[in-house]
Amino acid sequence: MIDKFVRVPNYIALILVASSCFLCARAQKPLVIRPGVTLVVGADEPGPVQKAAEDLAGDFEKVLGKKPAIVQREQDAGASAIVIGGVSRPSGLTAPESFSISADRVKRGGNFHEVVLLTGADMRGTIYAIYEFSQEFLGVDPLYYWTDQQPAHRDSIMIPANLHKVFSAPVFRYRGFFINDEDLLTGWAPGFRDHTGISLAVWDKIYETILRLKGNMVAPGTWIFPDDAQVKLASERGLVITQHHAIPLGLNVARWPADVPYNYSTHPEILERAWKNAVSEYGPNQEVLWTVGLRGLSDVTYASMDPNVRGNNQALGKLITKAIADQMSIVRRVHPDAKFVTSLWQEGARLVQQGDLKIPPEVMTVWADDGYGYLQDNGEVAAGQGAYDHIAMMNGRANQLTEMVPVERSFSEIARYIKAGATQYYLVNTSDIRPVTMSARAVMDAVWKGVPDSADTFYQQWAKEEFGEKAASAIAEIYKEYFKAPAHFGNPVHEYGDQLYHTEARRMLLTYMIDSPLYALPSQAPKWEPPRIVGEGLGRPSAPVARKEWLKTAVEREIQQCGEAQPRWDDVWNKAVAAEALVGPSRLPFYREQVLAMIAISRESNRILYLVSKAIQDADNGRTEQAHSKAVEALKAFDAIQKAEDDAEYGKWANWYRGDWLTGIPRTRELTQIFANYLEDPMTPLAPPVLWDGWEAYYHIMQYEGERSADVQ
Repeated sequence: MIDKFVRVPNYIALILVASSCFLCARAQKPLVIRPGVTLVVGADEPGPVQKAAEDLAGDFEKVLGKKPAIVQREQDAGASAIVIGGVSRPSGLTAPESFSISADRVKRGGNFHEVVLLTGADMRGTIYAIYEFSQEFLGVDPLYYWTDQQPAHRDSIMIPANLHKVFSAPVFRYRGFFINDEDLLTGWAPGFRDHTGISLAVWDKIYETILRLKGNMVAPGTWIFPDDAQVKLASERGLVITQHHAIPLGLNVARWPADVPYNYSTHPEILERAWKNAVSEYGPNQEVLWTVGLRGLSDVTYASMDPNVRGNNQALGKLITKAIADQMSIVRRVHPDAKFVTSLWQEGARLVQQGDLKIPPEVMTVWADDGYGYLQDNGEVAAGQGAYDHIAMMNGRANQLTEMVPVERSFSEIARYIKAGATQYYLVNTSDIRPVTMSARAVMDAVWKGVPDSADTFYQQWAKEEFGEKAASAIAEIYKEYFKAPAHFGNPVHEYGDQLYHTEARRMLLTYMIDSPLYALPSQAPKWEPPRIVGEGLGRPSAPVARKEWLKTAVEREIQQCGEAQPRWDDVWNKAVAAEALVGPSRLPFYREQVLAMIAISRESNRILYLVSKAIQDADNGRTEQAHSKAVEALKAFDAIQKAEDDAEYGKWANWYRGDWLTGIPRTRELTQIFANYLEDPMTPLAPPVLWDGWEAYYHIMQYEGERSADVQ
């Protein structure tokens, strides 16, 4: 009986030891799964397992053309069944999140029935068994929602009769996405009706993606409240909720009341109340990995807001140490078994390395990278620690619209942490996911099952799976050359990301036009100062004289840097266009988004910054006609970007780039057009750069929050 088959102890061994020669003979034949297959999911299975089973039913429908019935009782199964069992069934699996996939024929009512058993050591192990079966035997891409990869239609699915695969516990204990600076997702799928920044339907797909990639946690947005709908939905999907470094205990400091002091030195009771209130806003049954620490409002160092510790690292470290202890006490009053993590973002790493910040041993220490994939532990990472990493980064210089961090770098750092035993935690900042689908697959696979032999192996496999065997080798080489094409700065090497081109172009254009002798401001007028760029930039103009010196240096630098990079970009582009002929028709739309649009945005943005720099140089030397010609040429480069983005907005992706508020290509184009007009007529009105500092994006991202502020009462 199927019931006996799945419930007796050591059932896997019983499957593999046949009770008769007749059964042994039959067992050599592959199991054949046809459209009449049934999914068996017991009523006692947790809700997240039920949701994953529904996803599996949808996967079967894509492949076999018919959605299988889901039944709760095994006696209601048909001739073939997928039996989904978790913690309620003895499995012999003991490691957390381990799982197995087994198959056999069993005799029931005088007939033989074909059974595939998907089971795990725990709830998430069972979920992973479901998705692994779908990926391996149905051919469903774990990133299908983002890659638009459809599995091949088949009349039946052949399963080896002796199938018995056991998957050990993941390499990293906690693994997941940080959906951060989510401008594209918000603009594309706004969630106002759901009272979220991004629609709940899309949040559900994000969570499904994390689980299909064998992740188990999520930081669901940037400036959010603990009781937001997407937080509850993440728990319903079986994910651990974690917070990022800027909102310890989930306190939405971006919504700190304007008239309330934010000072832990002088008003600790206010912050303690706010932390306590944030903790109480989470659901009682939500699994939370609590982030502890202390930063300023809007993700700046706390020292910038408190004169008592400003310029005194020892005092700052002592205060953060106290805050961590107080936060842990607050949480433990409600959740005695709580687990804690602290992310050493920016000054956090420096304070620990200097000995000024003491992390309690029961708190997982997590080293952050610099936004370019270099983890900032200086070789000090130790066993039991973890990583907060970026494959997308909003800092005015890195990437929001394209891939930027080479897979080689990510693999190297992950391998280093595995060697050190620092495998407790891996949170990857994916921003809007779609522009970095390849990197997301690479790092999530690596933290689940280990780093592959080489990045070349990954590029080849990715290209083969997504674009076909015929195109794989050519596209794998294109990816490798793509990561070598940008101009670079700093040591270690930092790439020019898509934001840098546009941040610098806008700063240069505004600085030139406002300080130009052709448009002298009245002496009493306030001088314009470019917006703050997060982190260390490439230089920033301040006073009028300094601005002129900065502009001259910046123009010369970008003419050289972008001028040297342009032939590399042109070469990559030409190879990518040639490789398009190798891609099958069904995969061309994704190729045009994932490869061609990515290259076009970077290539033409590099050209724009080069041409803007040349135009300013010409204008500054009185060559107004030549400057205008280069500005017009730069506008044509914007047209090339627009065409590539239009091609990438196929099907459900219509209006994908509507939310480009952080890189801000439309803003750069607007300003370049004004500059071209200005060169013809210095009386051209200049658009006020009031909202061009990045915060414009958050007016949209947080619009659903209305007037709500953090609860400090």
